[in-house]
Amino acid sequence: QAQLVESGGGLAHPGGSLRLSCTASWFPLETSVIGWFRQAPGREREGLICIHTNNQRSTYYLDSVKGRFTGSRDNAKKTVYLQMNSLKPEDTAVYYCAPLCGKYVDHYTSWGPGTRVQVSS
Repeated sequence: QAQLVESGGGLAHPGGSLRLSCTASWFPLETSVIGWFRQAPGREREGLICIHTNNQRSTYYLDSVKGRFTGSRDNAKKTVYLQMNSLKPEDTAVYYCAPLCGKYVDHYTSWGPGTRVQVSS
């Protein structure tokens, strides 16, 4: 299983924005669906959005991020993004990407290091 690497997390104020990136040095991101997931403290890791190989189509798994989070990909840069706007304290979590999609993917074991997002004033 491929391990992808996330980056771009940090501290944001409520209402602020962050853009997360997902890359892999050898995995062909451009030919794979990419899912973004997050794990908040004390909670199970859950899927947020699936970015299909057609850049214009995404599937959302969490209603609370619809209209605020947008997925996209830049195949030339072999990078998939998660643009997060109007951030809320409840978005605080470690965010992960993976070459599969779903609400819960317990069978996947090759998680990357994740990138931590903290939303607070």
